[in-house]
Amino acid sequence: MERERVSFFCSECGYESGKWLGRCPGCGGWNTFREAPVKRAGSRARSRAGSPLGAAPGAVPGTRIASLTAGHPPELLLGAALTQVERLLTHSGEMDRVLGGGIVPGSVILLGGDPGIGKSTLLLQLAAAVGNGPGMVLYVSGEESRQQVQMRAGRLGISCDHLYFSSDADLDRIQSALESVAPALVIIDSIQTMSHPDLPMLPGSIGQLRECTAELVRLAKLTNFSCFLIGHVTKEGALAGPRVLEHMVDTVLSFEGDSHQNLRLLRAVKNRFGATNEIAVFTMGERGLEEVTNPSALFLDGRAVDIPGSVVVSALEGTRPVLVEVQALVCPTVFGAPRRATTGVDYNRVVLTAAVLEKRAGINLANQDIYVSVVGGLRVVEPAVDLGVALALASNFRNIPVDAGTVVMGEIGLTGEVRAVGQVEQRIREAVRMGFRRFIIPERNLDVSSRYPDLEVIGVKTVREALDRSL
Repeated sequence: MERERVSFFCSECGYESGKWLGRCPGCGGWNTFREAPVKRAGSRARSRAGSPLGAAPGAVPGTRIASLTAGHPPELLLGAALTQVERLLTHSGEMDRVLGGGIVPGSVILLGGDPGIGKSTLLLQLAAAVGNGPGMVLYVSGEESRQQVQMRAGRLGISCDHLYFSSDADLDRIQSALESVAPALVIIDSIQTMSHPDLPMLPGSIGQLRECTAELVRLAKLTNFSCFLIGHVTKEGALAGPRVLEHMVDTVLSFEGDSHQNLRLLRAVKNRFGATNEIAVFTMGERGLEEVTNPSALFLDGRAVDIPGSVVVSALEGTRPVLVEVQALVCPTVFGAPRRATTGVDYNRVVLTAAVLEKRAGINLANQDIYVSVVGGLRVVEPAVDLGVALALASNFRNIPVDAGTVVMGEIGLTGEVRAVGQVEQRIREAVRMGFRRFIIPERNLDVSSRYPDLEVIGVKTVREALDRSL
């Protein structure tokens, strides 16, 4: 009788070895190798050739590649007319905006966010919207039972006859469910709970994450269904698992918000079919997530006027201009080293802006504590807010308020120059819609002022000139 061969796999990264090793050469982990029988040739092999896992035990090399390419010889990319792809509409203007106009059939979207932020709520509402419209939806949950998801649907007032549910975490049974339902949209909640039957590693390990995602991507492309994957995040707020997961999918969405506030922001970190850094704004209510169609009004609501240290800035989030209030507080330090603290803006850019103000504008901030915040919970990452931060700091330091009807935009260089920003006309139109009539912009963008003769558009070359014109 032939003796059964065994192999050893790392339970963390999936590295395969013919013998037991104390330390994994792949991930460096200690005592992570587990014994597993080697399957005979002819058993189904799903591991991709050339992947860090190598071929599955007993797999025939090239079997999967041959099955995928059979009957599909290479074609000229531009040899045929481009067929228009009809996107799945979510019936939510905010969601469609962040996805680039709707869900592209065959695309795989990874959604990450803190626990309890509302990821499952968002996708359950999305599933109902798609199920009541273009096609079937399969909701797969490896974390909750059907009764638990049904309770949430009842609380949200969801009613849908084309929404199917499965609590399986095994990829084989999920594939069988896909064949029986033939859905237009699949939701996996969450990818960390899914398990590949041909791998001996525990669910949530790096090898399982990579292979389960690869298999779902393959199925989505072959059968043309759209797929949402919910991903856990680390303590630092990054998506858990290897970064290769983000490269494998078409779109990566980050769901942000404060558990103490109702505001929720959905940001496109990566999007092959739309603009990156596009945001969708929601509020969490008793009936789930409700879209905010006018974010500028929300972020400026309750703004105090004629207060030193407050400046309105026009920021561009993807293709959408948003008006936000930047507040700064400057006060003498009581410690040896002054403190710098920021909320909603990049800490390093605030420190850089304070150094430019001290060197180029003669404002002594070396012995001052500095606090800068973007009101409303939005995090602004573009450099066009530099000038607004500088004016807010100078305004509070000199105790002189900036005119409440002024909107500021511009990037600051180390030499104190104010550099041009993009999409100025869009920013101005949004500000005019909100009732603003005065603008301080880089001089290189001043050519747009001819199209707005009834507005006061001031072009500035340097930070010092901007301070003279605003304070």
